[in-house]
Amino acid sequence: MLSPGVQLSGRYRLEKRIAGGGMGDVWRGTDEVLGRTIAVKVMLPALLEEPGFAERFRGEARTMANINHPGVVDVYDYGTDDGTAYLVMEYIEGDALATTLARVGRLTPGRTMALVAQAADALHAAHEKGIVHRDVKPGNLLVRPNGTLVLTDFGIARSALVGHLTVAGSVLGTASYISPEQAAGGVATPASDVYALGVVAYQCLAGRRPFEGDTPLEIAMKHVREVPPPLPTDTPPVVRSIVERAMAKDPPARWASAAQLATVARQAAASLSTPTAPAAGAGAAQPRVPAAAPGARLAAPIRPVPVSRPASPLPRVAPPSSRPASPPVASPSSRPVPAPARFVPQAAYPYGPALAARRSSRRNGWLIFLAVVLALAIVVCSGMIAYRLASRANNQGGYQGGRSGSGKVRDELQDFDFQVVRRNVPGPGQGRVVGVAPRQASKGTAVTVRVATGMVRGLPSCYQSKASTDCEQDRDD
Repeated sequence: MLSPGVQLSGRYRLEKRIAGGGMGDVWRGTDEVLGRTIAVKVMLPALLEEPGFAERFRGEARTMANINHPGVVDVYDYGTDDGTAYLVMEYIEGDALATTLARVGRLTPGRTMALVAQAADALHAAHEKGIVHRDVKPGNLLVRPNGTLVLTDFGIARSALVGHLTVAGSVLGTASYISPEQAAGGVATPASDVYALGVVAYQCLAGRRPFEGDTPLEIAMKHVREVPPPLPTDTPPVVRSIVERAMAKDPPARWASAAQLATVARQAAASLSTPTAPAAGAGAAQPRVPAAAPGARLAAPIRPVPVSRPASPLPRVAPPSSRPASPPVASPSSRPVPAPARFVPQAAYPYGPALAARRSSRRNGWLIFLAVVLALAIVVCSGMIAYRLASRANNQGGYQGGRSGSGKVRDELQDFDFQVVRRNVPGPGQGRVVGVAPRQASKGTAVTVRVATGMVRGLPSCYQSKASTDCEQDRDD
C-alpha cells in the first residue's frame, strides 16, 4: 500500500495522491536526483498479472516520450519497484477539465471549440507516432491557469477495456466516452479518439454526458445503439454540426482525422469571437473566446457559463441588423451597463455597394467616351488618306494649275509634257507666278504661265486696292 513519503527506485518520492482511476493512481512527487516536481502514475498491481501488459506498457511509454508537442504531457521515465509499475511524467499546474465542469456545469461554444482544437492537435501528434489514446475524457484534459490544455494518460487504457466494463465503478468515466466500435469489441483507431473528443465537446456544451446508465456496460451499449439527445438550443449551428459529425456511429462518417477536427473547431472558435451587442432587455451575451492556433496557448483561463435553468434560460444574442442597436434596459436593482460597440458586417453597410456601383458606372462612361473619340479619329484619318490617294490618282492624267515660283511651275508642267508659254505681266514680286491658263489641261497641250514683273506703277485701279494676285484672279475670271 503506497503512502506519502514512499520512494520508488530510490529516486522518486511520493508526496500527495492527486487523482485515481480504474488503471491506477496519480501522485505528485519529487525527483530526488534532479530536484523537480513530477507526476507519478502508479499502475494497479493486478494489471501486471495480465500477460504481456508490462512489456506493452513499457513500449508505449518509450513511444510517448518521443512525442514533442506542447499539448502532450512529457514522459520522463518508466520503471517497476517491488511489483509496482509506474510512469514518471511532467507535473501540470492546473485543474482537470472534469473538475471545471463539475464546478460550473458547462462552457460557452467558443471556449469549447478552442479547447477541442487544442486537444485535437495533441491527438494528431500522437496519431502520427502510431499512438491511439483510447481514453479521452475530461479527467485526462488538464488546463493550466493560462488556459493551455494538456492531454495526459496516453495508451494506458488499452488493456482488455471491454472486460473491465462489467466491473461497477472501475472505468465508469471511460465507458461514458467510449466509441461504438470499442464498446462492440473492436480495435480502437484514431477515429475512436475523435469520437471520444466529440463526447467531451457535447458535455462541455450541454453540461451533461450524452448517455447515462446504472452500469458501465449499459452506458457503453447506448453508445452503440442510441442517438444522443439534441444539444441545447443556444448552440450555434456550426458548432452543432461539428460535434454531431465527430459523434457519428460509423467511423468513416466522422472527421477524417484529428487534424481536420482541429481545423474546423478553430475556425468555429474564431467566428464566435466576433463581438456582438445584446438585444435590449436581454442581458449580456456570452464572453468572447479567441481562436487558438495549432499548439498555441490560450491567453486567458476558462470562463465558464453557469448551467441554464428552466426559470432563467441562457440569453440569446440578437443577430446583426442595419439599424443601431437600442441600449440595454437596466433593471432598478442593477447599474446601467453600456452596450459594447457593434460590428457591422460589410454586407450590411448600405453605402458601400452603391458607391462602388457609381464609381464603376463613371469608369465605364469614360471608357465609352474614349472609344468613341478613337473611332472618330480613325474615320477622319481614313478619309484624309483616301482623299490624298484619290487626288494623286486623278493627277496622273493631267495638271491642275496653281501659284508658285515660275521655275517650279515650269518644271512641274514639263514633267507632264505640256507646251509651256511664259507671259510677263505687271505685278509685285518679280518672278512670282500670277496664274496659269487654262487651269486644267491634258497632256501635250499648251499652257500659258503668267509671271509678275515686279512693277505696279500705271496699273489699273484693282492693283491699288487689292493684292496683285486677286486682281489677276479677277481678270482671269
